[in-house]
This record gives sequence, C-alpha cells and structure tokens, in this order.
Amino acid sequence: MEQPAQNLSGRLNHLKNNFMKWVITSFVFFALFIGTLVFVCVREDIALVSTNYYQDELVHQVKMNQQRNTADLKDRPIIKMAEAQIDVFFQSLEKMDKGELRVARPSDERLDQRFKLINQPEQSFKLARWEKGLYRVSMQWSMQGKDYYYEKLIVM
Repeated sequence: MEQPAQNLSGRLNHLKNNFMKWVITSFVFFALFIGTLVFVCVREDIALVSTNYYQDELVHQVKMNQQRNTADLKDRPIIKMAEAQIDVFFQSLEKMDKGELRVARPSDERLDQRFKLINQPEQSFKLARWEKGLYRVSMQWSMQGKDYYYEKLIVM
C-alpha cells in the first residue's frame, strides 16, 4: 500500500515542478514582450506639436474667423452631393468677389478636387473621380471685403 502513495506523491511533485516551470517561463516571455513594447514605443517619434506651430496656429485662427463670419450671415450655403455631382445653393453668391469649393476624401487624397465658384446662387459640379465613403466639402469665398469659410461632411 505504501508504494501507490509514494507513486502518487512523486507524480504530484513532478506536476508541481512542471507547473512552476510554465509559470516562470510565462513570466519571462511576458517581461520580454513588455520590454519589446517599451523599446518600440520609446523609439517612435510622436511629436504632437508641428515644427511650424505658430504658423499653423495663425492659419487656424484665420479659418476660425472665416467660420465666425459665415455664422453671422442670415443664410448659409446648402451643399448636397449625389452620385458624381455636388450642388451648391447660396443666394449671397451673387455678391461674391471670388470663391472656391474643395472636395476632400480624408482616406484618399487622390480623390481630392477643387472647383472655382461663380456669381450664381445655384451651381453644380461634376466629380471626375469619386468612390463611396466620407467626403469633406469646404467652401471658401470673399464678399464685400470679408472672407468666409463653410464646411460640411458628407457620406456617399
């Protein structure tokens, strides 16, 4: 009867030793994994501020002023997109000095396009290249000595 008890005790010690080897091996691999992640993250350049910070800030402030001018208007542009065409409706375009419509696809700059606005309240622009997805349509114009900016996100 003693022999099976010793045999069972030997098996338990063997399992205990195997388990401890796996625990230690797992901790070592985990530490190597974390060390590799830290090494990769430290080497990555993640500068949040651009090298032209002040210039970028001035450009952004100009854009904010243009958006404020647009918000002060009685009527705002209406931009609609269907298939391969953009329609712009805006009564004040008759008084416009100059203007531009930009269609930007954030995920693919090859699909970005620009159009010159004319002094008509209703205008349509055919898109030469387009794919289904998110587009940022922005309209920038000047009128009576002030600059204006309007932007709309459209999903086709």
